[in-house]
Amino acid sequence: MIDFETHFKDFFAEVSSGKIEIYNEFSLQHELGLYLRSLLNANYKVQFERPVSYFGLVRHGFEKKEIDIAIYSIDLLERYAVELKYPRNGQHPEQMFKACQDICFVEQLALAGFTRCYFVMVADDPNFYFSKKSSDGIYRYFRQQHPINGVIEKPTGVRDHAFEIKGQYSLIWNNLNVPTKFAIVSVGG
Repeated sequence: MIDFETHFKDFFAEVSSGKIEIYNEFSLQHELGLYLRSLLNANYKVQFERPVSYFGLVRHGFEKKEIDIAIYSIDLLERYAVELKYPRNGQHPEQMFKACQDICFVEQLALAGFTRCYFVMVADDPNFYFSKKSSDGIYRYFRQQHPINGVIEKPTGVRDHAFEIKGQYSLIWNNLNVPTKFAIVSVGG
């Protein structure tokens, strides 16, 4: 099994040193994917926005239809998924909900037989990881390291979407550079 957590931390060390620049979710996806591709041998593929159906899974059974970064062995015996979130325009509760949705998705992939799955979040807005205002509801998962678990309901607008996270996953924020932090959640394996 590949130690992606170490690779992620090494990647963020490169970002912190200025060797790699990320500035939004798209740049995070591509820079991280290229970085991982450079580390893996020819027996592995690193692909972007790979549909779950490629792996023989029925799309409608998942929170999302495509994997941000799919890494798999040529023989498909090892399959890894990485979902990313790098919110840039505030919308704190909505983006927190989408982050929880990504965690639900990687949990679903792990339960469907993926070797290991990850959720990686980068936040340069301190309101995602700290605030004196509210730490209740969905905020507690991001600001208090309260385990993400159970039914998560859409926190704003038409509250017409909910999903259940079976495991317990805590976001532990790591310093990247001021004010940017990152968190990694590992699921399965």
